[in-house]
Amino acid sequence: MAVPVDRDTAAGAAELRVLTLADLPAALRLAEQNPVANVFVLSRLRSGGLGPTRGAAEVWGYSVDGVLRSMLYVGANVVPVQADAEAVAAFADRAARTVRRCSSIVGPADAVLPFWERVAPVWGPAREVRPAQPLMAVDAPDRSLTPDPGVRPVTRAQLDIVLPACVAMFTEEVGVSPLGGDGGLLYRCRIAELVDAGRAFARIENDRVVFKAEVGAATPEVCQVQGVWVDPAHRGQGLAAPGVAAVVELARAGIAPTVSLYVNDFNTAALATYRRVGFRQIGTFASVLF
Repeated sequence: MAVPVDRDTAAGAAELRVLTLADLPAALRLAEQNPVANVFVLSRLRSGGLGPTRGAAEVWGYSVDGVLRSMLYVGANVVPVQADAEAVAAFADRAARTVRRCSSIVGPADAVLPFWERVAPVWGPAREVRPAQPLMAVDAPDRSLTPDPGVRPVTRAQLDIVLPACVAMFTEEVGVSPLGGDGGLLYRCRIAELVDAGRAFARIENDRVVFKAEVGAATPEVCQVQGVWVDPAHRGQGLAAPGVAAVVELARAGIAPTVSLYVNDFNTAALATYRRVGFRQIGTFASVLF
C-alpha cells in the first residue's frame, strides 16, 4: 500500500510503499547502480524476487514522481539501498512506527547512521554500533602472494568438523553465540546450505579447521566473503593472507569475478591481510547490532 510522505522534495511528490513483484525490474535497476555495496539485496531480489516466497522480509520503496529512488530491505537484517537523505528520513519515520524485528542494520554508513539516529528512541538500545567498516573489493588479486593450496571447498562430510569453527568465529566477531534457542538447528542449516552451494572453504588438518571462510551473498557479478577465521592456536603463523588469497581465487573461478567484504576499522590485522591480498577500499559500511 502506498504511503504519502509528508515532505516536499526537489523533484516532486514522494511516496513510500512496500514493493511487489511488478516493481522487480525497477528494484533490480536501482540496486545494480552499486553492485558491490548492494550485493546482499541484489542476491535476495534475484533469488526470491519480490513475491510471497520471500517469507517475512519486505522491501520498502521510496519513489518521487513515480520513479523508484531508494529502497530499504526489511527482514532479519535491515539494509538501505541507494538511500539519500530524504529517503532515509522517510524510511526511519515509518520504521519508528513499527516494532523492531531485525537483528542488525547494515549498509552504507551515510544511510545507516542517520537512520539509526532517528529510530534509536524506539528500536534501541543497540548492543553495539560499528560506525566505520571499510567496504573492500578485489578483482585482480596480488599475484606475488601464493594462495594456500590446502584451502579447499568444504564437503558435506566435513560439516561437523567445520561447524564448531563457524560458531567460534561468529561468537568472537559478533559477541553472541549463533546457536540461539533452537540449539543451533537454523545456524547449522545455514552453514549446510553454504557447503552444499560450494561457498564454504577451509584448510583442515587432522580433522580440525585451521583456516576457514565462506561466501555469503552472491550474484553472477559480485560475491561477498564472510566468516574469515584462523584457529587461535595457529594465529601469527602467516596463514591468513594465503588462505584469503585461496578463497578469492576459488570464488572468482566458481562464483563471481569480483570478491568483496567489509571489516571493522579497528581490526588492523585483518585490514593488513586483505590489503596484502589485493583488496582496496571502495566505501564505508556501518552496522548496528542488537
